[in-house]
Amino acid sequence: MTTTDPAPLEPGAPATGTPAPAAAPALRRVLAQAGFETRAILRNGEQLLVTVALPVFLLVGLVATDVLELDTGGASRVDFVTPGVLALACLATSFTSQSIATAFDRRNGVLRLLATTPLGRGGLLAGKVLGVLAVQAVQVVIVSAVALALGWQPHLAGVPAAIGCLLLGTAAFTALALLLAGTLRAEGVLAVANLVLVLLVVAGGTLVAPDQLAPWHAHVAEFLPSGALAEAMRGALLGTGVPPLSVVVLAAWTAAFGWGAGRLFRWS
Repeated sequence: MTTTDPAPLEPGAPATGTPAPAAAPALRRVLAQAGFETRAILRNGEQLLVTVALPVFLLVGLVATDVLELDTGGASRVDFVTPGVLALACLATSFTSQSIATAFDRRNGVLRLLATTPLGRGGLLAGKVLGVLAVQAVQVVIVSAVALALGWQPHLAGVPAAIGCLLLGTAAFTALALLLAGTLRAEGVLAVANLVLVLLVVAGGTLVAPDQLAPWHAHVAEFLPSGALAEAMRGALLGTGVPPLSVVVLAAWTAAFGWGAGRLFRWS
């Protein structure tokens, strides 16, 4: 009995009967990247300090002490402080942490490599945004739990509006983070991001309402993204209504930062 040897394969051709490897579905790829981004932030001690520990520390310190004199407009101190702390937490995660992490990924060539995989540039950006939202969900739960333990009584009807404001604020600050991370060197981003965080918190009226600031300062704070987000959060959770100007300001900054990031972002 004779046997016939199989015909030789062309160089580089796949083995007979072996299916060519296929990429996972787009949604699965994006979710996997989002999970990686979330774990990267939560496992980083420095970022965890900024994103979780700092907001909680400020919340407890401002409620339990009189270090900062506040005119709460008749609301309890915890009711007035908590919305601003939630806005600060949004700023810390979607801007500071994201800009620094993205800048170092860009310097190390990670962004360029991932952009050539089936994940693609759009999938990579979507994964980063979902990762930010996941971390923010953790922040909101922790900050809200501490605030409730301190006696916080939010206006429940305003919770959906507050969530919408947080999402809009996340879009604005994430776009700013990508603009910064895609145009400056990583070491420069590390310095500038922390400086911008301090300036936005202090000048933006994040923890103090603009009407409690000097007149010139109040006008500046109202038109900064951090001040607009904090005012919107206070209006929603104190039951006084979200100021339309705050929404317009946030939407305008989101469009401006998004346009800038889309035009100027460099992947390597």
